[in-house]
Amino acid sequence: MLKLLSSSSCLPTRVHSLAPFATRIGSSESTTPLLRVLNSLTGFTRKSPNLGRRAFFCSESSDGSEQVVEVDVKGSESGAESKSSSAIVPTNPRPEDYLTVLALPLPHRPLFPGFYMPIYVKDPKLLAALQESRKRQAPYAGAFLLKDEPGTDPSLVSGSETEKNIYDLKGKELFNRLHEVGTLAQISSIQGDQVVLIGHRRLRITEMVSEDPLTVKVDHLKDKPYNKDDDVIKATSFEVISTLRDVLKTSSLWRDHVQTYTQHIGDFNFPRLADFGAAISGANKLQCQQVLEELDVYKRLKLTLELVKKEMEISKIQESIAKAIEEKISGEQRRYLLNEQLKAIKKELGLETDDKTALSAKFRERLEPNRDKCPPHVLQVIEEELTKLQLLEASSSEFNVTRNYLDWLTALPWGNYSDENFDVLRAQKILDEDHYGLSDVKERILEFIAVGKLRGTSQGKIICLSGPPGVGKTSIGRSIARALNRKFFRFSVGGLADVAEIKGHRRTYIGAMPGKMVQCLKNVGTANPLVLIDEIDKVMYCWTMPYNVLIINAYSIGHAGDPASALLELLDPEQNANFLDHYLDVSIDLSKVLFVCTANVVEMIPNPLLDRMEVIAIAGYITDEKMHIARDYLEKATREACGIKPEQVEVTDEALLALIENYCREAGVRNLQKHIEKIYRKIALQLVRQGAVDEVAIAEPNEAKAEHVEELGQNVLASENQTAEESVEGSSQERSTESSIETETVQTSPVGQIQSSSDQATVVKVENEAEKIEEGEAVKTVEKVSVDTSNLADFVGKPVFHAERIYDETPIGVVMGLAWTAMGGSTLYIETTQIEEGEGKGALHLTGQLGDVMKESAQIAHTVCRAILAEKEPDNPFFANSKLHLHVPAGSTPKDGPSAGCTMITSLLSLAMKKPVKKDLAMTGEVTLTGRILPIGGVKEKTIAARRSEVKTIIFPSANRRDFDELTPNVKEGLDVHFVDSYSQIFDLAFNYDPDKQK
Repeated sequence: MLKLLSSSSCLPTRVHSLAPFATRIGSSESTTPLLRVLNSLTGFTRKSPNLGRRAFFCSESSDGSEQVVEVDVKGSESGAESKSSSAIVPTNPRPEDYLTVLALPLPHRPLFPGFYMPIYVKDPKLLAALQESRKRQAPYAGAFLLKDEPGTDPSLVSGSETEKNIYDLKGKELFNRLHEVGTLAQISSIQGDQVVLIGHRRLRITEMVSEDPLTVKVDHLKDKPYNKDDDVIKATSFEVISTLRDVLKTSSLWRDHVQTYTQHIGDFNFPRLADFGAAISGANKLQCQQVLEELDVYKRLKLTLELVKKEMEISKIQESIAKAIEEKISGEQRRYLLNEQLKAIKKELGLETDDKTALSAKFRERLEPNRDKCPPHVLQVIEEELTKLQLLEASSSEFNVTRNYLDWLTALPWGNYSDENFDVLRAQKILDEDHYGLSDVKERILEFIAVGKLRGTSQGKIICLSGPPGVGKTSIGRSIARALNRKFFRFSVGGLADVAEIKGHRRTYIGAMPGKMVQCLKNVGTANPLVLIDEIDKVMYCWTMPYNVLIINAYSIGHAGDPASALLELLDPEQNANFLDHYLDVSIDLSKVLFVCTANVVEMIPNPLLDRMEVIAIAGYITDEKMHIARDYLEKATREACGIKPEQVEVTDEALLALIENYCREAGVRNLQKHIEKIYRKIALQLVRQGAVDEVAIAEPNEAKAEHVEELGQNVLASENQTAEESVEGSSQERSTESSIETETVQTSPVGQIQSSSDQATVVKVENEAEKIEEGEAVKTVEKVSVDTSNLADFVGKPVFHAERIYDETPIGVVMGLAWTAMGGSTLYIETTQIEEGEGKGALHLTGQLGDVMKESAQIAHTVCRAILAEKEPDNPFFANSKLHLHVPAGSTPKDGPSAGCTMITSLLSLAMKKPVKKDLAMTGEVTLTGRILPIGGVKEKTIAARRSEVKTIIFPSANRRDFDELTPNVKEGLDVHFVDSYSQIFDLAFNYDPDKQK
C-alpha cells in the first residue's frame, strides 16, 4: 500500500496512494502542488513547464519498517534527462507502444493506474535491466501481483517470508506465479535497490519472452464502453463518494488529500473513481486484484463500493474501540486526580496524615501497652527504626524491610505473661479427664506446679517424653498446657534441615522471616507459653564421637547448617534467657517457656541435646489400661463423631478385650482407635441401611393400613355375630312354648344386647392390634446393634495376632524369655535340640535372624553351661560330645540384644539334664562368663508381655528392682517376681522341683 506525505501541509500526512484525476486545465500559482502532480500525470498540463514539486512516498519494507522516498517531479520542454537521478524520466515513445516489458512481481498489493509505489529489487540482473531501460529513454515495466503459494494461507505468512520467497523465484516458476492482469508502470527513480513506480494503464500478459530477467509480451487493456449518463452508474459513483465522506468523518488517515479531491469531484471520471476507492481501501490483495482485472466500469464501481463499505465498518469499529479506551483512561485519570486532591485537602485540614506518619503512629500505639515491660535495648532499637522509617521513601525497598522489621518487633508480647494455675487438685482433675494412666508424666507436672506455688513464680523447663507411637505423647502436651493455664504452640522438627527455621533469616535476604520461636510468641501473645517440639529425634544432625569418628544420623544434614546444634541454645535453661534470633537481632527472654519434646527413640537424640532435657519414658499401656481408655475416651469420641446414639449400639467387654489382644497389641492406642472407628463406621452403615428399609415400609399408603384395620374389625364382628346367633338359638329351644309375640320379643332382646357388647369388643381388639403394629414399628426403628466376640470378625476382619504362648507344657530344651519391641514387649522362646552325638563333636549352631550381640550371648551361654554342668553333674559329657542347634522363633523377625543370655543358658541346661523348666516361667537378663546377671532395659514392656502370655513367675536382674517397683500396681498385680544376681539362683528357681508332682 502506497503512502504519500504532501509537502503542502505543515505536518506531512500519511496516505496510501495518489490518484491522478483530471482537474481544471491551466493551473495557476495558487494551485496546490498535489493538484499540479495530478495535472501532470493526466496529461492536461503536460506542456506546462516547471511543474516542480516534491512529494514523500512511504511503503512497508521487507522488515516491516516504513521507508520514505523523496522524489522531485519536474517537467522538461526539451525532453532531456534531468540532472536529478530521482526525477521522472520523460519519454518520447507513447506508453501504448510498449508491447514487451520487464515483469516486476508485487508481493503485497497491485499497483493502480495513477498511483505511486516503491518496491525493492534484490535481483542484480533485473535491477541492471531497469537501469539500462531507463537510460535508453524507455523507463517502463510491467507490475504484476504475485499469486499465493499453493497450499498456504496468505494470512499466516509473514512479510519477510513472502519477500524471501519472491527473491528465490526465477524464470518459468516466477512467470507461473504472476497474475495475468497488471499495470504498466513508469520507472520514476532508482535509488540503490529501491525503485519508485508510477502506474499508467492496465496490461495483460500474453507470453514469456525471456527468463532472466523475466520479460513478457503484453496487451494494453481498455475499459469497456459505458454510458456516462447512465443513472445506475451515477448512483453507484455517488454512493462511493458518500461512503468515502463518511469514512473521513471517522478516520483522518486520508482526510487531507481526499478532501482536496472531493472539492473537484465534477472533474472525476467513473473508472478513476473506482480505482481511487479500491486503492485507498484496506482490502486484501486478491480483492484489489479483482478490481484491477475488472474492465466493466459499472462492475468495477460495485466492487469498489463493497470495499469502501467494509472500510466504513472497520472505521466505526476503530472509533468505538478508541472511544472505549479513551473513556477508560480518562476515567482512571480523573479518579486518580480526585483522590490526590482529596488527600491534599485532608492533609491541609489535618484530617489525615501520610502513610509514613500513619505507620509510625500504628507501631507506637501497638507498643504502648507493653512499653513499661519492654526491655530498654528493645525500645532503643524500635525508636531508631521509627526514625529511620520517616527518612526513607515509601517506594524504596529499604522502606518495606524496615516496616516489616518494626511490625515484628512491636507485635511480640514483651513482658506479657499469662496467669498460671497453681491449684494442684484442679490440674490433677484436668489431666485425668484427658488421659488415663501416664502417672509418671502427671506426677512430674504436679511437681512443677507445686514448686511454682511455693516460689510464687514458675520457671521454664525442658521435658522430653519418649515412647513408641500412639501412647499419647503429643496429646498430653495440650492437656499440660490446659492444666497450667498456658497458651499452647506446637511445631515439628522432624526432617528439619535449615537452621533458619529455628534461628530465623538475616534481614538482608528477600522474604526473610524470624524463626519458629518468634512466630510462636507472636501467635500466642504471651511470653510463657507451652511449646511442644515434636519428633525431636528425627531432626537432622551430626556430632563427633571420640577418636574423631563422625556419626551422622539416617537423615544426614543439609547445606544450611545443623538444626540440632541450633536447638542447644533454645533448650538450654542457662542460655535461652538471652535467645538471639537472626532476624530480630535483639535478645529474647525464653526462660519462662515450658518446652515439652517428644521422641520415639531417645538414642537418636544427640547427647549434648539429650543432656539438657529431663526424659520421661512412656512405655505403653497394658490391657486393663487399654480397656479403660477405649471405654472412657475412644469409644465415646468415635460414637459422637459418627453420629450414633448410645442406645443404638452395644460393644461388649469381651469384644473389646478380643479386639485389644488379637488386633491391637501395640504399646499405644492409635491402632485401637482406628479399629474402633472402623467398627462404628460399619455400624453407621448398617443403621442407615436398616433405616432406609424401614422408611420404605413406613412409606406405604396409609389407606392400606386403614383397610387392614377395617378388615380386621369386620372379621371380629362377623365371628361375634355368629356366636350370638348360636347362643340365641340354643336358649329358645330350651324354653317352654310361649306365644309368638313373646317369643319374638325374647329373641329380639338378647340379640340387641349381644350386638352392642360385640361392637365394644371389636373396637377394643382393633385398637389392641393397631397398638401392636405401632409397637412393632417402634421396635424396628430403635433396634440395637450388638458387637461381641461372635461377630467381631465381621467388623474388623480376621485376627492379626495369635496367642504368644506356643506350649501349654514347656518341653525339654525350651524356655520362655522376654524381649523389648516397639509394640510394647513380647515373649521370646529359646529352643535347643541335639543334632549329633559323638566323641569330641561338641558344637553350637544358631538360627533365627540373630544379631551379632545375640550371637555372642549364645557363645557365652554355651561356655557358662559347660561350667555349670561340670559342677552339677561332673560325669555328664553332654556338651563335649553333642552338636546342638539353638533356634529363636519367629525366624522372619530380626532379633538382637544381650538380655537373652540367662534364657539361653537355661535352655541348654534343660536339654543337657533332660529336665523341663518350671511351668509359667519367663526370664530375662544378660549373663557374664562368670555367671553374673547384669541389668536390662524395658522392664515395663517385658512385664506387660509376660502378663499378656499368662506368665506367673518372672526372673529379673536385681539391678532392675527399682524399675519394677516404680510400675503401677495394676501392672504388677498377680505376678511372682524374683530378682537374682547370679545364674545359680536362676538354676534353683528353674530346676529344683519335682516335675511329676507339678504335673
